[in-house]
Amino acid sequence: MKKIVSALLSLTMLAGILVGCGVQAADVEQQDTNELSATVTQNANLKTPKYVFLFIGDGMSYPQIQSTADYLGALNDEDYFQAQPSLDDNQGATLDGPEYLNFMNFEAAGSAVTYDSNSFAPDSASTATSIATGYKTYSGSINVDETGTVEYETIAEKLHSQKDYSIGVITSVNLNHATPAAFYAHQASRNDYYDIGLELIDSEFEYFAGGGLLSPDGADGNQENLYDLAEAAGYQVVNTQADAEALTADDDKVIVIDEHLADSDAMAYEIDRTDDMWSLADYVEKGIEVLSDDRDGFFLMCEGGKIDWACHANDAASTIHDTIALADAVQVAIDFAAEHPSETLILVTGDHETGGLTIGFAGTDYDTYLTLLENQKISFAKYDSDYVADYKANKTSFEEVLADVEELFGLKTEGEEGDKLVLTEYELEQLRAAYEKSVNGTAASEYEQEEYVLYGTYEPLSVTITHIINNKSGISFTSYSHTGLPVAVLAEGVNAEVFNGYYDNTEIYNKLADMLKVR
Repeated sequence: MKKIVSALLSLTMLAGILVGCGVQAADVEQQDTNELSATVTQNANLKTPKYVFLFIGDGMSYPQIQSTADYLGALNDEDYFQAQPSLDDNQGATLDGPEYLNFMNFEAAGSAVTYDSNSFAPDSASTATSIATGYKTYSGSINVDETGTVEYETIAEKLHSQKDYSIGVITSVNLNHATPAAFYAHQASRNDYYDIGLELIDSEFEYFAGGGLLSPDGADGNQENLYDLAEAAGYQVVNTQADAEALTADDDKVIVIDEHLADSDAMAYEIDRTDDMWSLADYVEKGIEVLSDDRDGFFLMCEGGKIDWACHANDAASTIHDTIALADAVQVAIDFAAEHPSETLILVTGDHETGGLTIGFAGTDYDTYLTLLENQKISFAKYDSDYVADYKANKTSFEEVLADVEELFGLKTEGEEGDKLVLTEYELEQLRAAYEKSVNGTAASEYEQEEYVLYGTYEPLSVTITHIINNKSGISFTSYSHTGLPVAVLAEGVNAEVFNGYYDNTEIYNKLADMLKVR
């Protein structure tokens, strides 16, 4: 009898639990349905912007943005840096703070997580794929799945085919490099430059501008030239600024190659650019003109690619100048949006962070002397090509090299007491060792671990010089590669508010696709 009563009680309790679970499950299901309905309604109410600007600072995360703002603030804060207040006595002028870049004042500020299918420190191919398509993939792959067999259609391709938008792709590096390629190409390897170039031509996008195409004759140099194929496909290939200036909305499809190509056939670093050379901002301005045709709108992606290259080489001054160049390009979009306020969306983000850049260095304790970076007059790449190459050929003496170092970077062996640019004995020995490695030894080869930490795969002399001036200014790098930091997502204009929050980088695509109503 006790067993029967116990069984009945157990059944009664179980029935109650099941009823409760049923009610709870129903509540959860109804809650999920309500949330989905609210999301659909919210997305349906989003206005579709007619003009979309997407600026990607390759390798640009919070450290690159903030160091640039701090550098500009330091330059404009002469009283503080003349007084040089001491942390010990708290005497001197008060620091005014950074000078905010234009996109730092945008109405919406979000953060995007950047991991890919095989790394928390991803590359440009996979992260740009996430931004352009909403999918994760392996590092090195462009708009294909992890098997390399499934292709993903990009936001640019969808807008072109489904919404009749004009499409522009601008970059300060090569047009078939990973980030620009992620808006039109589909390749298992980002290094298949020739095949990527063929897809550029097949895209029929209206405006490409920036650095030259890599491997235009194929990896072995025996395939039909990409520029010839582009012209045969109806593209107007432009190689001079004069011809670029003459372009208008009447020109259907154009590929503009910068007239003053520098390292690796990319645009020059901003620090090396002269006033007679077009900037990234000039290409954005021309892009707006070319894309303002009779289509239903335009989508323009502009990459500040040399931010990444400078960070790989641990060149803080070049990084900052190229970040400023990106902000100048953003300003062109801001000015355009002022004339089309109810139709324009501007996004500024990064694909990943490069170099592990930090504001603060052990050797300066809490102090920063960012104005010291103003003494650098040349990028590491131009120093390599214009100076180090000659040093090697002529076996230039260390003393002569030091004279160039003082002229080009401000670093010197003698100076007044308190002169922050005077090399210490420790720094001088670092420089001498790097000189011996570059000029009299083997540079940029396979190094032992200690030498890799010192120089990476870069010219020992050049990277040692930038390390010294970085550190004297209070800036440091931890890597010659990418890191896993999240990136900023800053938005202004139509639907900007949807980019607030902390989310995965694939959500950048999803948010754009929702408001632009592409599938």
